[in-house]
Amino acid sequence: MNTTAPASPTVVLVHGAFADSSSWNGVIAELRRRGYPVVAVANPLRGLREDAAYLRSVLDAQSGPVVVAGHSYGGSVMSEAADGAGGVVALVYVASFNLEAGESTAELAAKFPGGELGPALAPVPFPLPGGGSGSDLYIRQDGFHAVFAADVDPEVAALMAATQRPIAASALQDTATRAAWKSVPSWTMITTQDLAIPAASMRFMAKRAGSATVEIDASHAVTVSRPHAVAGLIDEAARATAGRAG
Repeated sequence: MNTTAPASPTVVLVHGAFADSSSWNGVIAELRRRGYPVVAVANPLRGLREDAAYLRSVLDAQSGPVVVAGHSYGGSVMSEAADGAGGVVALVYVASFNLEAGESTAELAAKFPGGELGPALAPVPFPLPGGGSGSDLYIRQDGFHAVFAADVDPEVAALMAATQRPIAASALQDTATRAAWKSVPSWTMITTQDLAIPAASMRFMAKRAGSATVEIDASHAVTVSRPHAVAGLIDEAARATAGRAG
């Protein structure tokens, strides 16, 4: 079987809250095996517009076509950042959010029942540069495996819990101003055992976006538990959009 990427677009990966770029390691290994150059962005997780501006700077620095994949809140950032980015030929939403302008990540997370993330969160205050304080959200380590990564080896999940990146609570309330999926072809992986984003919410967003959709029996941490499946969907998106201008 020929597994060489036809046009070798650069794949840019965007992690979400409570994770870091290493959550893509298994996906990166498989994508590189298939011939793709890969950049895994360190998402700041400070605010939707700030995070999108940072991601846009990374997208604009790439040459040639780009496929962007976002996990969880990373999808919200991707939708905001990729709108109007000339090099982006495909968007891949992996257990993710794809917001409409005027919507927030928190709003879509709560749109359908089944999410169990909220009660597992622990806020930690942090000082703001101009004075006052904000609130960072962490998943309590004793609940991380069950809520976020139930199909990940417990020892690996414990490491993920200890190294998780918090997100500013305000970032989840920020409303989107752009929706790149309206002009860029998209693919969506729906994780049916997800306790962070209900599958019904992912189906709603994917249908609205006209996204090519695959459902997989996995937890929210699908990039860790099923990296080959995630890489396969990214590869599918790259192949389907080969030849588009980048």
